[in-house]
Amino acid sequence: MQLQRDDLYSLEHYARIRPDFRARVMAHKKHRQVAIGTHATLYFEDRLTIQYQVQEMLRAERIFEAAGIQDELDAYNPLIPDGSNWKATFMIEYEDADERHAALARLRGIEDRVWVEVNGCERVYGIADEDLEREDATKTSAVHFLRFELTAPMAAAMKAAAGLTLGIDHPDYRGQVQTAAAVRDALAADLA
Repeated sequence: MQLQRDDLYSLEHYARIRPDFRARVMAHKKHRQVAIGTHATLYFEDRLTIQYQVQEMLRAERIFEAAGIQDELDAYNPLIPDGSNWKATFMIEYEDADERHAALARLRGIEDRVWVEVNGCERVYGIADEDLEREDATKTSAVHFLRFELTAPMAAAMKAAAGLTLGIDHPDYRGQVQTAAAVRDALAADLA
């Protein structure tokens, strides 16, 4: 369910509750992230993680007018899963700037090679960057937004506690990982 203006805290109220709200969101996020190898991580979004992002943007930019708030909601609401999919922020992470630059050139197209597989079902590749292109002729971006569209049988299997594997099959970056039960359960809760 998408966020509305009434779901958000005023800047003044958010300032008062921010430490507790932030702690709750950080604890929530622990079961919504999966590292695939040492340099790639999927951060699965939901209504709470997106509310936190919007609240932080409003706070940082000191946005309190209706039009500005609506602009933020319009930008972030598409990242909330709608019951038949998962939406994730995909990050390619290298601490060293030179190594990161070389990797982003080598990993062009990696965003199209990220997949999820519900045990007993076929592999589903993420649909990348529906909002704007994040790759050019020389490199990919370090941040991508992915949507994994699931079938009804996949969702039913997840609700029945099927295992879940995530992976990447790019020629220059391969890996896969079976999710922990807490992650699987958190993602199953996103499905209708």
